[in-house]
Amino acid sequence: MMINWRKSSYSGSSTDEMCVEVAELIDGVGIRDSKDPEGGRLTVRGDAFGSLLRRIKDGVLDQA
Repeated sequence: MMINWRKSSYSGSSTDEMCVEVAELIDGVGIRDSKDPEGGRLTVRGDAFGSLLRRIKDGVLDQA
């Protein structure tokens, strides 16, 4: 299975390595460090990832 990793358009240029990449997987959403694409990855359920994105967009996780 070919995995299509992508990063947010908010991450800057295509050579910017200070971001994470995500991919749709059979078992959920894959998350990996763009600086270490061959390293480990975190896989979360799609609904959990959606909840995380909502919390980020709502500023719930912002540090004071």
